[in-house]
Amino acid sequence: MNRKGRTMIEVAAAIIANERGRLLIARRKRGKAQEGLWEFPGGKIELGETAADCLRRELLEEMNIRIDPVAYFAENEHRYVDAHIRLIAYTARYLGGTVTLSDHDDYRWAERSELREYAFAPADLKFVDMLQQQGEPR
Repeated sequence: MNRKGRTMIEVAAAIIANERGRLLIARRKRGKAQEGLWEFPGGKIELGETAADCLRRELLEEMNIRIDPVAYFAENEHRYVDAHIRLIAYTARYLGGTVTLSDHDDYRWAERSELREYAFAPADLKFVDMLQQQGEPR
């Protein structure tokens, strides 16, 4: 529980690179929390589930794609007006599937250098900054 008696919500985010090194980002659709903002896709971690297992499940459910979470990347705690979240990010490989959107209304495979051109949800901004500092993968 946090100071205001709210439970912290644990959420996983996938930083998915395709074969060209571009990263998958998605825009939250109207009616969803953080609507209109871009994010690294993922979802709430269920009881007894690891962040990596959550990402495999959520990306299949929400985007109809298969991924392989490769390594822990970073985490960020953020307090929104109505929720306190811990966002745990993993780098992941795209394994296949055709992107089909349910919680999002748009997606892009973006170069790291292009990430700042998108309005990201506040909890994801730390990861955008870290990816910008790392530069393009070799």
